Amino acid sequence: MPGISDTIINLARMRATLDNTAAHFPGSRQAASREAARLIETTEFGSNPGALRMLSYVPDGLAAGAPLVVVLHGCTQSAASYDHGSGWSQLAARHGFALLFPEQQRGNNANLCFNWFQSADVSRTGGEAESIQQMIRLLVREHRIDPARVYVTGLSAGGAMTASLLACFPEVFAGGAIIAGLPHGAAVSIPTAFEAMSSGKSRPAAEWGDLVREAAPYRGPRPAVQIWQGTADTTVRPSNATELVKQWSNVHGVTVTPDITDLQDGARHEMWRGPEGRIVLETYLVPGMAHGTPLDTGDDDLDHSVGHTGPHMLAADIGSTWHIARSWGLLTHASQSRRSYVNNQEMGAVDDGRLAAGRVPDAPALPSIGAKAVIEKALRAAGLMGHS
Repeated sequence: MPGISDTIINLARMRATLDNTAAHFPGSRQAASREAARLIETTEFGSNPGALRMLSYVPDGLAAGAPLVVVLHGCTQSAASYDHGSGWSQLAARHGFALLFPEQQRGNNANLCFNWFQSADVSRTGGEAESIQQMIRLLVREHRIDPARVYVTGLSAGGAMTASLLACFPEVFAGGAIIAGLPHGAAVSIPTAFEAMSSGKSRPAAEWGDLVREAAPYRGPRPAVQIWQGTADTTVRPSNATELVKQWSNVHGVTVTPDITDLQDGARHEMWRGPEGRIVLETYLVPGMAHGTPLDTGDDDLDHSVGHTGPHMLAADIGSTWHIARSWGLLTHASQSRRSYVNNQEMGAVDDGRLAAGRVPDAPALPSIGAKAVIEKALRAAGLMGHS
């Protein structure tokens, strides 16, 4: 009789197979097929020490000097399913920028997670991080991408890998957006990864910052960082956003107290300015949202409303894809949502001071759990069970 770990792995494989089809997007099968067809696989891009797949989308007639966005899917997802959900290729087709979708393979991780918790995969030499760099170098060279306009974003395990790529290759990226992710160095094994996800283990800001500084011999300007987090996330606890703020505020040499606090389409938005006045750190706290990428899929603004809801692709009043692209200057024409920036005023300290101090409200403490709850927790973390 198979053990519980084998059962979880087998269930994960079944779920991942379903996630890679359009069945998760009722009524959108034709759209999903069109978007999947946009992604082109490249098999020869380097030594590929991380054994990842390389898929990309380059719009026809892409101008020289265009930007590139690296998009990292979450666990149980594929490059195509995450693109369909997030809507990145929709925006890229309209506004003229290239996309790279590294994709995890089953042989590396049974749940198709990027291995952000394995030291060998989040270093400058070897592993998955180096494979992604080889992909970037190929696209930059072949499509005359502006090397100063390369960005990275990802969800969950892809968000944690985003943090590590920004740490290990700061000279490569102009900015990054971490969605429901964790700090670089938050875990070094599967057990410590689960611990970090469930508790958001607290460390001093300087200690977090040292982990980034030790990842690369670099003294130049650091990439600007965005942190997106749902306040009702029970897979990657909101306290991880607190630790990310501590890490990247320390790296950028700013305090944990934001310079500007406002509302963006209902989300709590905070910004930090660096010594030269540019925005170096932002957070978006989405109230009541569980684990996933926030999407505004309404039809009131075609450009603002991209993507499709599905597993871990969640309906919200704010669309992360559009806001991220806008902040990186990727939108080629005036593209304002009639709801965006209507409350863009400084608010100062709010609530009990926790948010203004760069901390998000802690999730409720977990009670002592038995075997059944342990199994349920593992299934949820693997994306195999919904949240009540």
